[in-house]
Amino acid sequence: MKLYYSATSPYVRKVMVVALETGLDSRIEQIPTDAWADGSDIVRGNPLGKVPALITDGGEHLYDSPVICEYLDSLHDGARLFPASGGARWTALRRQALGDGIMDAALLLRVETARRPEEVRWESWIVRQKAALTRSLDLLEEEASDLAAPFTIGSLTIACALGFLDFRFDDFGWRKGRPALAGVYETLAVRPSLQATRPVG
Repeated sequence: MKLYYSATSPYVRKVMVVALETGLDSRIEQIPTDAWADGSDIVRGNPLGKVPALITDGGEHLYDSPVICEYLDSLHDGARLFPASGGARWTALRRQALGDGIMDAALLLRVETARRPEEVRWESWIVRQKAALTRSLDLLEEEASDLAAPFTIGSLTIACALGFLDFRFDDFGWRKGRPALAGVYETLAVRPSLQATRPVG
């Protein structure tokens, strides 16, 4: 399998955590790509021009991270990260969506504050994304008691999202007023798969 890869993407990190958790990492060739570069070869893997994109051994192109992660989870015989059915499945998928949404809001903030010239930044857009982050983190504080176990695609995605906030928005201070969530994150963050995929740079 081939994975179009950016080392600082939280969505790519999510895929690689799944690959490590399922023992499939050695079967994935990582293809470094800059999705922001003109003429980036990411469009060979994903016409939307976004990472991650996976080319399967059979030549099928899969994107985005929820699809790739569930595909990888179907290829092994161990405990599933995606519960098969019932309330456990819907809780895991909802938390995956919430974690992905935190990443989305953080990336929109990143683009607005780091890539857009200061004189044309949209302040109300920045406020909107920060509000979305605050509401989401407050909800996770309420649910923190059962986030760590069992380890599912939901808790995995949330761990990657919180790690991205640490990486790009350390000054946001997401831990403030959320001791339960901070404690759960510390428990999750020591997993070897999350340690091995910590973003740098």
